[in-house]
This record gives sequence, C-alpha cells and structure tokens, in this order.
Amino acid sequence: MKYLSFIVVLLPCQFFSQEITKKEEIKNAIIEKRIEYLIEDAEDSDADYTAIFDQLSFYYDHPLNLNRASLSELEALGLFNGFQVNNLLTHIEKNGKLMTLVELQTIALFDLELINLVEPFVKVSANVDSPQLNLKTLLKNGENTIFFRYQQVLEEKKGFSNASDSALFKSPNSRYLGGPEKLYARYRFKYGNHLSVGFTAEKDAGEEFFTGTQSRGFDYYSGHFFLRNQGKVSQLALGDYQVQFGQGLTYWTGAAFGKSADILLIKRSAVGLKPYTSADESRFLRGGGIAFQFNKIEVTTFYSYHQMDGNISLADSTNVDNEVLAITSLQQTGFHRTVNELEDKDAIVQEQIGGHLAFKTRRLNLGVTGIHSNLNATFTPTLYSYSQFRNNDNQQTNVGLDYNWIYKNFNLFGEYAQSIAAGRAFVSGALIVLDPRIYLAILYRDYARNFQPIASAGIGEGSTNENEKGMYMGFVAHPIKKITMSAYYDQFTFPWLKYQVNAPSKGYQYLAQITYKPSKKLELYVRIRERNKGENTAAELGEGIAYLVNEKQTNYRFHYVHKISPSFTLKGRVELINFDKEESPFETGYLVYQDVKYKALSSPISFSFRYGIFDTKSYNSRIYAYENDVLYAFSIPAYYNRGVRTYLTVKYKIHKGIDLWLRYGATFYDNVKTISAGLEEIQGSTKSEVKMQLRFKF
Repeated sequence: MKYLSFIVVLLPCQFFSQEITKKEEIKNAIIEKRIEYLIEDAEDSDADYTAIFDQLSFYYDHPLNLNRASLSELEALGLFNGFQVNNLLTHIEKNGKLMTLVELQTIALFDLELINLVEPFVKVSANVDSPQLNLKTLLKNGENTIFFRYQQVLEEKKGFSNASDSALFKSPNSRYLGGPEKLYARYRFKYGNHLSVGFTAEKDAGEEFFTGTQSRGFDYYSGHFFLRNQGKVSQLALGDYQVQFGQGLTYWTGAAFGKSADILLIKRSAVGLKPYTSADESRFLRGGGIAFQFNKIEVTTFYSYHQMDGNISLADSTNVDNEVLAITSLQQTGFHRTVNELEDKDAIVQEQIGGHLAFKTRRLNLGVTGIHSNLNATFTPTLYSYSQFRNNDNQQTNVGLDYNWIYKNFNLFGEYAQSIAAGRAFVSGALIVLDPRIYLAILYRDYARNFQPIASAGIGEGSTNENEKGMYMGFVAHPIKKITMSAYYDQFTFPWLKYQVNAPSKGYQYLAQITYKPSKKLELYVRIRERNKGENTAAELGEGIAYLVNEKQTNYRFHYVHKISPSFTLKGRVELINFDKEESPFETGYLVYQDVKYKALSSPISFSFRYGIFDTKSYNSRIYAYENDVLYAFSIPAYYNRGVRTYLTVKYKIHKGIDLWLRYGATFYDNVKTISAGLEEIQGSTKSEVKMQLRFKF
C-alpha cells in the first residue's frame, strides 16, 4: 500500500510535467514556423527579430481574450487582417460574446485554416481580464526569464592573430582589441500584457570584456520598463523603446516586413510605443514615452536622449573640453573592436521629441505625427551627386498624416509625410476582398528625391524611403480547398541617381507562388521571383564614366515540409538562380538542402539538422535561406561560391524551467582558399561556429 500510494501521488506529477513539456514544445514549433514564414524572404543576416518572437510567445502563454480584446490589441496580435478584425468586432456587437472558438467559422473571412493558426494565441472567455498590479500579485503571477549565450567562430580571423608590439604601434587598427567570443545576457520580468521590465547586455566578437576600454564588462547595455492599459494610460515606456506610427513614412523605428508571398503585409500595423528587448545598438530610442486613451482619441508623446556612434570629422573635431564638434556620418554597426571604432563610440547625442494624435474607431483611424531630431554636433556628410539632396544639417523636423479606413470589402490606408524645408513622401494602398477566397492588394508610392526621413520603414525597393516611385499589385486566392495561389508585380522608377547608378533608372519585380497542402502532414510550394533594374555597367568608358545596363535576377524554388511522424519532420528546398547583367558574364547557381527536425514530446532532447550544397558563381548570384537557431537568435546567411553547409541545433531540457541549447554550424568551401577580407579574413576553406545558450524560466 505504501508503494501504491507513492505511485498514485507520482503519476499526476509526471503527467503534469509532461503536459508542461508538451505545451512548451508545441509553442516553440508554432512560433518558429510562423517566424520562418514571415522572414524567409529577408536578405539581412544581421537583422534582429526578437520582437516578433516576444510578441507571439507572450500571446501563446497569455492568450488574447477575443470577447474583451480591443481594436488595437487585435491588430497588434499580427494574425488577423483588417477585414477579419472588423468582422469579428461586428459579430460580437450584434450577436453577443463568443461561446467557443468554433463559432469563428460563422464569421465572414474566418475559415478553419485561420482558426487553427490563431487558436494557440487566443481564447474565448466571459471573464474580465483586469490586471491587479500589486506586489503580491506580481510576485505570484509574474514570469522571470534569464538568458546567457556564448558563440564563437572556431577558425582564427586576421583580426585575432598575433602581431608584434612594433607592428601594433605603427598600425593600431590592424588587430581587434578583444577576444573572439560573442556574449549575450538578458533578463526580463513580465506580468501578462500589462507590465514588462528587463535588460539586455551584449559583447560582440573583438570587443574587450572587463579589460581595457570595457571595464564595465559588456560593450552594450539596454534596459526598459513598459506599462500597458492602466486607466487612461494605454502605454508607458521608460528606458529603451521603439515607436511606430502610420505606414512607416513619418516615423518608424525597428524592422518592418517588405514584399513577400504574403501580400497583406504591404500594409503596416503600427503599435505606437513598444518595449525594446533586442541587441541592435542603434535603432531604438532612449528616454520615455506615454500614450493616453480618451474614448476615440489617443494622444502619444515621447522624448529620447541617445548617445550615438559617429564618424568624427578630422578637421576641428573637438574643442578644449574634448567635445565633438563635427561628424561626417552616423554609425549603426554597434562594433567597438578597434581604436578607430572606439573613437566613434557615443561620439554625439541625438535628441528626438515627437508625438502622435489619433482618432480611432473600428472602421476609421486618422493620425497626425510630428518628430524633431537634433544632433549636438555639426553634421557635415560627404555628399555626392546621387546623395546631394540628403540632410546635411544637425536638425530635422518631419510631420505626417496617416489614415486607415475599412468600408465594406475595401480597406484603404496610406500616409503623407513632409520634411520641413525639404521634400515629401506619399504612400496609399488598398486591400480588397473580391470573394472570401480572393484578396487583392494595390499600393502606390511616391518618395521625393529630397525627402529626408529621420527613421522610416515604408514599402519600397530602395533601402531608404527617398527618390522612388512605384506601383504594386498583388493577389492571393484559394481556388480549391488544398491550393493557395499568390502573386504580385511591382514596377518602380528612381527619378534621380542612386549609389552605383549614374542616371535615373527603372525596374520591376514579380513573384508567383502556388502552395499545395493535401494534409496537415504535408505542405509544398513552387515559386518564381524575378527582379530587373538598372545598374552601372562593370566596364568603364573614358575617365571612369559608367553607363546603365539591365541587371536581372531570377529565382526558382521548390520547397516542402513533411511531418513523417509525431516526432520527425522533414523539410527540404531546391532553389536555382540566374543572374544576368548586360555586358557581364551570365551567372547561375543553386542551393539544395535537407532538414531533419526531431521533437518528441516525451523526450527532453530535440534537434534540428541541415545538410546543404550550393554552387554560385559569385556574391552577385547569392541565395539566402533561413536557418533554425537557438532561441532568440536568427540566421539568414547568404550562400555563395561552392561548397557544403551544415548545422546541428540541439535543445536539452535539464529541468523544469532550465533549458540548454547547443549549436554547431560549418561551411566547407571547395573553390576558395581564403574567406572574407580585412580583419575578418580566414586563411583556409572552412568557417565554423559554435553557440551555447542557457535559459532559466521561473
């Protein structure tokens, strides 16, 4: 009887523990799949998508109550489009609160596939989700998370190789000052969707750590305090934070999605203020902001005092108090590894003050944004013919108007932005429901050559919202149950010169994709994407004068995901590329990879393995591909030259609330003897990296 009593007590504990493990594994699988879908077309291996993971992770742990959710909360969830949000709120208004999630199928534009997608992140309840922000409740129901991460490239880079004292004296920037390891630490406390407090610290490879110029340890520290929905205060941000308004033209800090197979992403969904939890060292504000909600009126104001890296002008650069007088550019890499990079660190102060006034109803949103930026040093950038209209003053002021209107089957949105004493930018678009199975997207943009954005992220072909006009048209259709078709065509012109484009130019880009999902266990798609634009010819005429030629890049892709068992999932891709620049050799390339993912709910170990081969002529014909990484780390490397790429990411659940990740990735080239250049140069044909991450959650 004694042993029987022990078993009776033990079994529920084991069952509860297995249920927690199961929920955690399902959660990570769903979020990883969603993030991969959103960023698979990204071409920035250094981008930080922590905010996306944070958002989905939060709503998985604290599902949004659809019966109590506001318009802004439903939009911030990022899983519904404007039509679905409007139809949901209209349904609740007319018919009362939802009884179950199954009832969503009775609402227009809600199908079973969408319900399955959002089910882990929402709930249906009649209870009022009212926060009780007292110390006892915070300590009882709050969630603490601590991360430690270590990563290092195993091969020796030139910047870390030995050099004599005399050589370093003659050339102090010929070596990195610190060690080759990259370190990351993060703590965060969260209470529901109402309170977030945390800090992040990072040391890049090559930066010193508790020695020399970094006696405080990490090179980068960031902290935040964020409060939401407390009376009339809808948002309060202190410390480091981000700001996003309208369609991203007047003011938007942080990343935003570009053109992709999901055509609905061309519409920005601004969230106002948001806590900053990433390790990007420049694209955020440091100070405070607050938003008040008065029925249909929302008022937001913010201020930032942020020390920024700047390229110091050599002539009259400092005064007698050693204050920087002039800079030629702002630096956004966040690297402080050499003497020169350290000289640029925190060289100047950028002050920004702004606000947003919005009128919000379920169908109509009108907003006004103003932003003023000031640098405490003279800004003297080197201007070329193509960049002569850019800002060359230490002060900037931009204002803008934005709108979002849902009328029947039309969702109209746009923004007008004006640089005071300079140019303007305009974007306007529409999402149209022709049928529950057919969506259309249209967007027109016109960014003047002398528009001077302070921080913007509007849809466009260029890296900045300037000197561009374009018309985008796309559709997504579900002709039959298991088939999804999506496509877009974007035609653009650059009325003025661009970097390495010595004349006005034009081009186009299109994408067409067919997705076939015969069952929950199998999904595959085929895609073609092509971009054609003008570029300077590689050949030079006369005294270095280049003329324009067409540069066309075409990608063909086949991709599949097959869940062969509850524990194993196979994922594979074949991608071909043609790069055709007139008067230059024609280039082709390919990437083929196979992934194996193992996640057994009964096992504390899970892993993701990839083996891929690639062959491209040069960096021009590179191919990007998303890689699974440790939690809160993101890899989108460019595959080029010829070789093999493989990685193994293993997660081990040490104990409840304690998880360990280990990752090894390596690229083996067979047509190069050196990798990269400058201080990053590696002698040899192999580049490998290890990562180790530990998480405590309590």
